[in-house]
Amino acid sequence: MNFAQTFKALSNPIRRSILELLKAGKLSAGDIAGHFDVAGATISHHLSLLKQADLIREEKEKNFIYYELNTSVLEDLMVWLVDLKGCLLYTSDACRRSTLCRSRWSPYH
Repeated sequence: MNFAQTFKALSNPIRRSILELLKAGKLSAGDIAGHFDVAGATISHHLSLLKQADLIREEKEKNFIYYELNTSVLEDLMVWLVDLKGCLLYTSDACRRSTLCRSRWSPYH
């Protein structure tokens, strides 16, 4: 997983709103665009960045493309954040000895 792409995708309020919409389930690009007062090309660009960050998946059905959340990336991000928070609670020596901090999720060890 590329955290830089994930955080970049999450940094934009429109993209965060798209993710909020997709919490309810699959939506077509047209359905998503209907919630915003921007050009369709702008929504396509946002959807493309969310796909590159692997935050959403697309599924083609006949003439439509439907988008849905990819929760596995969000779960990985949450595990990393919880691990980071745990490491910040300890001194660096205690953190180095912590099993949590030596896990593959921690970028520090």
